[in-house]
Amino acid sequence: MQSLLQKGWFDALDDEMKVYFKGLCEIIDLQYQAKPDKIFPPKSDVFSAFNLTSKENVKVVILGQDPYPTKSFANGLCFSVSPLSPIPKSLKNIYTELKSDIGKEIPVNGNLSAWAKQGVLLLNTILTVEEGKPDSHSKIGWEKFTDAIIELISTESQHLVFMLWGARAQQKIPLIDQSKHLILTAPHPSPLSVYRGFYGCQHFSKANQYLKVVGKKPIAW
Repeated sequence: MQSLLQKGWFDALDDEMKVYFKGLCEIIDLQYQAKPDKIFPPKSDVFSAFNLTSKENVKVVILGQDPYPTKSFANGLCFSVSPLSPIPKSLKNIYTELKSDIGKEIPVNGNLSAWAKQGVLLLNTILTVEEGKPDSHSKIGWEKFTDAIIELISTESQHLVFMLWGARAQQKIPLIDQSKHLILTAPHPSPLSVYRGFYGCQHFSKANQYLKVVGKKPIAW
């Protein structure tokens, strides 16, 4: 499992976190061995967010909770799904806001890898899940690792945009240096909260405006 993480990300961890990460990967390996068809995303995709977006190329960070607990949906990127999967409701709402904000036509599938390749780190705070059991891997130890990642990029990078949708994502604000990064907050795009302020948040245009100001290439959302 550990070998699936891009070396640049692993090398950036401090020694204590490297030891922790090795132990965490052993635990996750056991989960895949015990339930090979019930743990998502596929093992090869667990670190897709990191492998598609190198540490040096991060411009925007979008935080999710954990992967979709539905077979063939999760692909290792938060809110994203495999190209042939139906588009989940939360992602449909993200697409609706995207069209309202910048006029982008709603894509025909829910694969967000094109964003990741431009520097959008699509990071779930929990990277695996058991089928039909949302949040089932919340106590395994992923949060310590992903918290370390958030602190790492906050410390070592300049002028990033953090999009924090919903209360759980916003709990990570203390890990981010607000003096040198832009933090955008809104309710979660789920059907339960999308009308409480996610619609109309204009995060996509605000992110690109900020990136232009700091001399970075905007994202082709």
